[in-house]
Amino acid sequence: MRESWQAEYEAERLEWRARLLELVHRFKGEPDTLLPFHGALALRPRGEHHLGLRSIEVDKVVGSVDRYEDFHRHFLPRTPHTLERWKRLRVLQLSGVEFPPIEVYQVGEAYFVKDGNHRVALAKATGQKFIDAYVIALEVPVALQPGDTLKDLILKAEYAHFLERTRLKELIPPEEFSEIRFTTLGRYDLLLDHIATRRYFKGLEEDREIPWEEGVVDWYRNLYRPTAEAIRRLGLLREFPGRTEADLYLWVMDHRYFLAQELGADLGPEEAARSYEARFGPWWKRLGGWLKGFHLGTARRGGRRA
Repeated sequence: MRESWQAEYEAERLEWRARLLELVHRFKGEPDTLLPFHGALALRPRGEHHLGLRSIEVDKVVGSVDRYEDFHRHFLPRTPHTLERWKRLRVLQLSGVEFPPIEVYQVGEAYFVKDGNHRVALAKATGQKFIDAYVIALEVPVALQPGDTLKDLILKAEYAHFLERTRLKELIPPEEFSEIRFTTLGRYDLLLDHIATRRYFKGLEEDREIPWEEGVVDWYRNLYRPTAEAIRRLGLLREFPGRTEADLYLWVMDHRYFLAQELGADLGPEEAARSYEARFGPWWKRLGGWLKGFHLGTARRGGRRA
């Protein structure tokens, strides 16, 4: 009787907490659901390994195979049926019943529940740190982290597709390779366009068909990496917080094309990055660029008068 009363009390508090967090997520414009396992499959897993029985961190369980719509982001019950099931399990737990291990898929550092969603919900609600689980690890080219959102999952799926299409990690030695991460969806297709365009013009220059793999390596070594290195040298990431080298690469490349059309000459990655900073960086940088141009113009006019 006492166990039922306590479970009922905890379930009411859990329901109140779920509603509060739902409002918070709605206010922030963020999804309030578990990560779906089918999204993880978009990471292009190359195989799976059965790791057997392991003790895993409860906080790293972030998604579900087929019950992701029944729970909120933190495995809080979303529906009356789910909450009732949670209460029944809580009564059993308070009565001393031990539950069998859950079953999960491991994707990078994150876990998706195959069997045992309510047991995970119970573990999270009661502050349990670890839970026994039979683990199947998926081998993926881009690892998930426990704090990843649905947007992060989609971005990483796009990156996995890009890596599969280009075989960049196989063609470029590890000591040369830098991860290419975006903060906006749909950008990897633009990189594929860059590769195709550079490959086309290289073929015209050399009067031959450029193999795809050669075009990928040429784009990375002679276009992407020099631009990324210029971005690092100039410290542009500090001036555009929340953005990545890949984000800035696209912006600088667009600006470089604009300058080439305006000036009739290609300035190269370093000058294009400097020009981008002067035009679109913090206001004090733009002001400094304007004052420099003003003084140069004044000096030239003064020289002509003399």
